[in-house]
Amino acid sequence: MQNNSFRNKKNNSANAGSRPKASFRNKKRPQQQGRGQKKSNLDPSLLIKKATQVAVKNYESKRLITELPISPNLKECLVAKGFKRPTEIQDRTLEALLEKRDLLGIAQTGTGKTGAFLVPIIEHLLDHKQKNFALVMVPTRELATQVEEEFQSMAKGLGIYSACFIGGTNINKDINTLKRASHVIIGTPGRLLDLHNRKFLDFGRFNTLVLDEFDRMLDMGFVHDVKRIMGSMHKRKHTLLFSATLDKTQEALIVDILHNPVTVKVSAGDSTGDHINQDIIRLKPGEDKFKVLNEMLSNQEFQKVLLFEETKHKANRLCGKLNKVGISSDQIHGNKSQNARQRALNSFKQGKIRVLVATDVAARGIDVSDVTHVINYQVPMTFDSYIHRIGRTGRAGKTGKAFTFVEA
Repeated sequence: MQNNSFRNKKNNSANAGSRPKASFRNKKRPQQQGRGQKKSNLDPSLLIKKATQVAVKNYESKRLITELPISPNLKECLVAKGFKRPTEIQDRTLEALLEKRDLLGIAQTGTGKTGAFLVPIIEHLLDHKQKNFALVMVPTRELATQVEEEFQSMAKGLGIYSACFIGGTNINKDINTLKRASHVIIGTPGRLLDLHNRKFLDFGRFNTLVLDEFDRMLDMGFVHDVKRIMGSMHKRKHTLLFSATLDKTQEALIVDILHNPVTVKVSAGDSTGDHINQDIIRLKPGEDKFKVLNEMLSNQEFQKVLLFEETKHKANRLCGKLNKVGISSDQIHGNKSQNARQRALNSFKQGKIRVLVATDVAARGIDVSDVTHVINYQVPMTFDSYIHRIGRTGRAGKTGKAFTFVEA
């Protein structure tokens, strides 16, 4: 579907097959290499792979937005946004969510899952405008702001309000925001818990919980925070869990979270890079790595490049060197303020810069539809990290390209 659906302005990732299981054996503890440095144990041969062309399944709902079982005012808002038909995840989950059934939705980024949970939440709120009705928990700041922006556009003029709480912002402003009535609270686990611990946010008042990008949330180490928040939600009656991948190790936790859920799978739930051309840049002993990178980027084929470094300090240094040789770049990592991260991300999306230098925070925190290349300046520490990184390219059925520098 294109922009005729009530998706959150993201693009579909191509469906992909499974990589051989041997690829996932490389999760050993990184070895120390020199003073304070770590060496990845990943076998470079795993980072070389030709893309597999996968046919993208086009889905077109048989019903229009105007035919959905939702209120006329909400239909009007969605139509005003230019949406004509629901996406597959939206079409297949709407009735179950309107009945307040728990849901496990397996869908890649860009399939419209934000709309899938926001539309029924808004519909429920139109019947009863309860303060702190729904809590939407996401793993990254960038995703939280995207969800809030989508909510505000869908609920425009309906008298339903949201608030977004993320790290890297002024917590006193958050406290003042909580003094105003909000029906939907969106945030990252750490900041939500901080506000709860300060007695400004009561999880016990929420009726509905949405866990978006659940696999990323667990991968980023939020499992204990998620459990603490859920443990305080004494009035929780409705839970929605969305994940791009489905790991068997998470099944016990999912069973504990959801009660008799409806399961809808739009993607296979596999985490692979089969739709991406993957190769390594093997450096000779003593070869200048930055010079090789500069020569690569001189090729105009590298139009929008996500360049990964392992640490914040290295990302700062690499970004500075790129700008010094005339390659427009910015950086995004954990030490940057939220405003600085958002500015860098917006500049990258709008094509004002060619290269965005990032640490792993960006592999899980940004969604840019037309990244032409992902470059790993160092071999990632784990294969999971590698897959998350290269997954930023090759969206919407396109074939992506990923390169990894390997030193002798």
